Amino acid sequence: MEKHIRVPVDKETAKSLSAGDYVYLTGTVYTARDAAHKRMEEALREGGALPFDIKGQVIYYMGPSPARDGRPIGSAGPTTASRMDKYTPRLLDMGMGAMIGKGKRSAEVIDAVARNGAVYFAAVGGAGALLSKCITSSEVIAYDDLGTEAIRRLRIENFPAIVVIDSKGGDLYRTAAEEYRHSEGGDQ
Repeated sequence: MEKHIRVPVDKETAKSLSAGDYVYLTGTVYTARDAAHKRMEEALREGGALPFDIKGQVIYYMGPSPARDGRPIGSAGPTTASRMDKYTPRLLDMGMGAMIGKGKRSAEVIDAVARNGAVYFAAVGGAGALLSKCITSSEVIAYDDLGTEAIRRLRIENFPAIVVIDSKGGDLYRTAAEEYRHSEGGDQ
């Protein structure tokens, strides 16, 4: 099923999504990769705050290439989400609404997504130049010294993604593999 949704993601919207849904996201998301996640974890451990209010927000696991003239951002494809798995359950427990990345997630992340009524979206890897056309503005808001891994606030319009892990713990990677194994082509 194809849906157009606004981000950040509220609990009601997250609950309406199912693994396998095609979505087009419009609104505000934040970028953060490995180095930014590590820095956020250190800030929390030391009793500090995150550089933005995480409640309901969407983190896009992405570090862009430099912007071309007249564009707010360069190529903006997803990075492998599992690299953030050790940080993700805590952020979900703090109220993060969704993540955008690529690839499978750990059992701990899947449990935290379901426990918190959140959602994990996958964007198409290798399509960073096309995805960047859905980004209308980009502003570094924290950790500028990290360069491409700085935290950015992005405004997105009709950003295409697929619901991979839904708020009930449905996991498209698992169910698609099971369906394939049971199909004619998968019984080899």
